[in-house]
Amino acid sequence: MPDIGNFLDQVGDYALTWLPLIFFGLIIYLLWRTLQYMPRVKTQAIESDSSSAVTWADVAGVEEAKAELQEVVDFLRYPKRFQRLGARVPKGMLLYGPPGTGKTLLAKAVAHESGAKFYSQSASAFVEMFAGLGASRIRKLFQEARKNAPAIIFIDELDAVGTARGGSGFNREHDQTLNQLLVELDGFDEAAQVVVMGASNRLQDLDPALLRPGRFDRQVLVSPPDLAGRQEILRVHTRGKPLAEGVDLAVVARQTAGLTGAELANICNEAAIFAGRREADTIELEDFEDALERVVAGLQQRRVVSDKEKRILAFHEAGHVLLAHLMGDLLPIQKVTIVARGDALGYAYYVPIEDRYLRTKEELLDVMKVALGGRAAEQLVFGRVTNGAASDLEKVTEIARAMVFDYGMSEIASARTMRADNYALSEETKRMRDSEQARLTDEAYEETQRLLAKHRLMLDRLAMALLEKETLDRHELREFLHELEPESRASETMGTVRVLP
Repeated sequence: MPDIGNFLDQVGDYALTWLPLIFFGLIIYLLWRTLQYMPRVKTQAIESDSSSAVTWADVAGVEEAKAELQEVVDFLRYPKRFQRLGARVPKGMLLYGPPGTGKTLLAKAVAHESGAKFYSQSASAFVEMFAGLGASRIRKLFQEARKNAPAIIFIDELDAVGTARGGSGFNREHDQTLNQLLVELDGFDEAAQVVVMGASNRLQDLDPALLRPGRFDRQVLVSPPDLAGRQEILRVHTRGKPLAEGVDLAVVARQTAGLTGAELANICNEAAIFAGRREADTIELEDFEDALERVVAGLQQRRVVSDKEKRILAFHEAGHVLLAHLMGDLLPIQKVTIVARGDALGYAYYVPIEDRYLRTKEELLDVMKVALGGRAAEQLVFGRVTNGAASDLEKVTEIARAMVFDYGMSEIASARTMRADNYALSEETKRMRDSEQARLTDEAYEETQRLLAKHRLMLDRLAMALLEKETLDRHELREFLHELEPESRASETMGTVRVLP
């Protein structure tokens, strides 16, 4: 018994001596394994002289942005020309605009044309759940760029790390990463040939400290291309593609108003795919039209629609077509179909004659009438309405709201805005504002019903043709509607100087 007691005492002594060391070693091992699984993101370095580099010839439709960025190219390529005049290399260039307009493409082209080394990284790679990791990555990125100057650091989706700081303390890692980025932007040597370029779709969300002079003080808007720009983009993306003799890229560009460069590139690729499915040797104009429908409206669906629903769809789309014709040159109809594409059971496709940036009150009211044509046709023909006009009603509500809230196009306030975020408005003014918005939509709907009732015979003819053929193109629609005079000339007379007595 005494031997057993001594043995237990020795085991207890060993346990008290070694267990803390074993426990401490286990903690160190777990921390080491955690570090092994921490995310590692290597900055992408692209050599400017590589065969896959992007040149100015590959960038089209953004001539204003190219002209602004040419200054950076000249600074990096011919630094002595500016240094002897006391000029400094611009530190930060921020490219902002809608997605797909070519911001990343512009940054790559600047790197190639200037001969600088190009470091590309997404801002989301800097922000992690581990404290201090994002700030460390930013320090390493800038250190490497300074060693290999002249260099361009491109941070895509800058709003992921540059969102305005709230000061609540809940996003300490995000704030620490942003602070490190601000420090690095301030710490540039005057002689260092390092330019930071950022891209963002949400300029309004960025921290004001990022946009002050000395940081991202050069802000370049990269907007969707105009008609000439779209034509140049189509030429770039059809380079090397065999086009048929009848393909006119100017016609395709006119049909793609409002689309970005990425969408135009997708259309060119889809057109080539459509031609490949036909086993054709060249790409026809019909392939571009099919690709446009695929990109804009979505994939064609093989939905089984009952005869009752098909009849309602035919009159609904015929109402849109008839109102579009009655509104003159505002929304020229290109094609109408009752074949489902994407989420839509049917759709009418309009092609504007020209790119427009200004709209009059009369034109906006006409756009509302065209959007309400489908709902009004259902009410007129069947005496009841369906849920098929949900997107149309949303569009009409948005237009009426903007007219009253933002544009001052109401009877109650024609020279001031009544924005929703203006909390200084009285309750009476808010009621008047909402009442005016309802008045605009209701009057547009009543006028739409009146026009459809006046031209009921043409509405029936269009609906019967849709039930028979399912799809009508612009040539067939022109034959139906050529004798019908428009009811509105708001678009044609826009910009006409009024003669005073």
